[in-house]
Amino acid sequence: MSSEIESRSQKHSSSLFRQKQNKTTAGDGPPKRKKKIFVKILIGLFGLGVLGGLSGLGLFWYYAKDAPALEDSALSDPLSSKLYDINNNVFQDLGSEKRETIQPTEVPQLLKDAIVSVEDKRFYNHNGIDPIRIVGSFFSNVKTGGLQGGSTLTQQLIKLSYFSTKESDQTLKRKAQEAWMAIKLEKEKSKEEILTYYINKVYMANGLYGMQTASETYFGKPLSELNLSQTALLAGMPQAPNDYDPYVHPDLTKERRDVVLYTMRDNDKITQEEYEQAKAAPVEDGLQPQVQSSGDRKIVDNYVTEVIAEVEAKTGKNVYTDGLDIYTNLDMDAQKQLYNIVNTDEFVQYPDEEMQVATTVIDVNTGQVRAQIGRRNVPEDAQQILNLATRTNRDVGSTMKPIADYGPAIEYLDYSTGQIMVDKPTTFAGTTTSVYNADLLYYGSMTMRRAIMTSRNTTAVQTFNEVGSDKVAEFLRGLGIEFNPLVDANAISSNTADTGNDVKYGVSSLKLAAAYAAFANGGTYNEPSYVNKVVYQDDSVAEDEFHPASKRAMKDSTAYMMTDMLKDVITGGTAFNAGIDGLIQAGKTGTSNYTDEEIAKMGLTGVTNIAPDSTFVGYTPHYAISVWTGYDEKSTPIYSDYYAIASDVYREMMTYMAQNVSNEDWVMPDSVIRIGSELYVKGAQNLQTVPSSTIPSSSSSTMESSSTVESSTSSSSSEEPVTPPIESSEVTESSAEPTESSTPTSSTDPAEGENQVPLQPS
Repeated sequence: MSSEIESRSQKHSSSLFRQKQNKTTAGDGPPKRKKKIFVKILIGLFGLGVLGGLSGLGLFWYYAKDAPALEDSALSDPLSSKLYDINNNVFQDLGSEKRETIQPTEVPQLLKDAIVSVEDKRFYNHNGIDPIRIVGSFFSNVKTGGLQGGSTLTQQLIKLSYFSTKESDQTLKRKAQEAWMAIKLEKEKSKEEILTYYINKVYMANGLYGMQTASETYFGKPLSELNLSQTALLAGMPQAPNDYDPYVHPDLTKERRDVVLYTMRDNDKITQEEYEQAKAAPVEDGLQPQVQSSGDRKIVDNYVTEVIAEVEAKTGKNVYTDGLDIYTNLDMDAQKQLYNIVNTDEFVQYPDEEMQVATTVIDVNTGQVRAQIGRRNVPEDAQQILNLATRTNRDVGSTMKPIADYGPAIEYLDYSTGQIMVDKPTTFAGTTTSVYNADLLYYGSMTMRRAIMTSRNTTAVQTFNEVGSDKVAEFLRGLGIEFNPLVDANAISSNTADTGNDVKYGVSSLKLAAAYAAFANGGTYNEPSYVNKVVYQDDSVAEDEFHPASKRAMKDSTAYMMTDMLKDVITGGTAFNAGIDGLIQAGKTGTSNYTDEEIAKMGLTGVTNIAPDSTFVGYTPHYAISVWTGYDEKSTPIYSDYYAIASDVYREMMTYMAQNVSNEDWVMPDSVIRIGSELYVKGAQNLQTVPSSTIPSSSSSTMESSSTVESSTSSSSSEEPVTPPIESSEVTESSAEPTESSTPTSSTDPAEGENQVPLQPS
């Protein structure tokens, strides 16, 4: 019994001991386990940090080892871009001819203080990269409104000398190489040498490289003679040269200059009094008139402007800082010929020096712009002046008819060239506004071919409405043309309520040539292009970006039938002035008009022989050329004696372009059949043919009653076809001869000047 009690006592004690042990363990366990876990986490994080650091160093070295070698030539030479013509000859080297350098011992202390203060205030203390600056730049930008970035001056010099300045190109690889090269450069060159490289390297707008060049050009004196305000202005420009161009953006330039002055004062480089005085000085103080030094630049200025825009739009590169080799589509010989035609009296007799010309030459099979002139009499000091050849705020008149009326009618309604139309009193859809012909007469029934040859307005508007604005808009979009909104007045006019800042909506010389090129090549629209390819500093090539977008814009039957009719416009219609002996070509005239209100405001009430715009566009199987003529001020009229200048320019330029290419005719596609003298779409259900006999004119063919406005289409008309006159001088039988006051001269389009009312949005 006692042994049993003892045994139970021992078990109880053992149990109590285990419970005590468990309690002790339970009470002490969590802190010990947490401590162990914390230690393990620290060890793990340290290990990850070491691993990450080693990986980062490995990645940094992997990128840095392929960095370009440092060379004095790369550091000292400007990265100007070279522009090549189609024969691979350089015709422009942007900025290379405008460069004055300075030696380290010649750099004024004032300029050093300005640059270092605004760009890299720890410049003299770092070894090429500045970790404190990188971390602190964020807080500095928040505090001061963005005065400093993360790169040192040394890194900026490396970037300017070897890499693209485009923000999207600042990849981790480029940053690593940039940092590595900056460290190496700091070991090889002194601070003064590095700063001098930077001063001589930076782009300073207007094709200028280096601050010494800018000082001589902008202020007519060297850097050493600039005052504080002028020095600060130049020191601030490299951040965004074109934005801080004192000629173009004086307000932005002043803001940037004042930022430089603020940092100089903040860094104790100037006193408060000096700061206030310099800040109060106008940026125009001492600024010299701009001078254009390149004698050939004015010949290609408009073309260069479009090249720059295309390169920057398609690559994002800066042609002034990225050192590009840009291979353009320019035919330099053709450009010089076009320049001479437009700017001398050797080929064309202009009424005065103020008349303007905008003309474009396009290769119809590629869309490549071979030559372009945006205006006449470009001043010697001009650079990137307004290019009228790309503006859409003027009216191309009846050159709209093939692309907005008759082309769509063939494409969507299977009209033949012999389609019967009726020249009769007509109004714009939904209005009581009459559509007038230039001679204020109506000639009754005629074929579509004859309506185009004589450029009748009534039939054009009728055809537009028969096709429908939706289909017309679709056809025009296929040719790179849009309107906002598109209305039936666009049947005979390119006016639009919205010109999209003179580019998106409406028609320009450039758009017109590209659209007619689709007729010339069988129906394919090629987006016009100025650039063929771009070669970067690392020898990589951007070529695919510059292949013009190409698409089928119309059936080959539409292109051929329109071309066949437009050939007659030159050989027997309104465009006889564009004729070139022996050359097979097609084209269309176009003349706009003033409203009665505009004429009254000009004080020319009763004058009928004036127009604000006169246009011609023509083409061969090789080239399309469009020419607009007019004055900068729309209120300055072209008199009818000079309407033909547009076709004069075309004729002279096409004569030149045609001399080295074959002179073949267009080949009729299988989709077209010819019956007599007219063409028909094969398989079209309505193969309406023209009577073979010649029907003499009669008084019934001329409908003069403005009170009767018929809505029937030309195909449903019961009018007998008659042969209307091509020019007023050819009217022999019609009892509706134009009066003397309305008779067109031999140099005019007898159906132009048609829109007697302004375009009214529907």
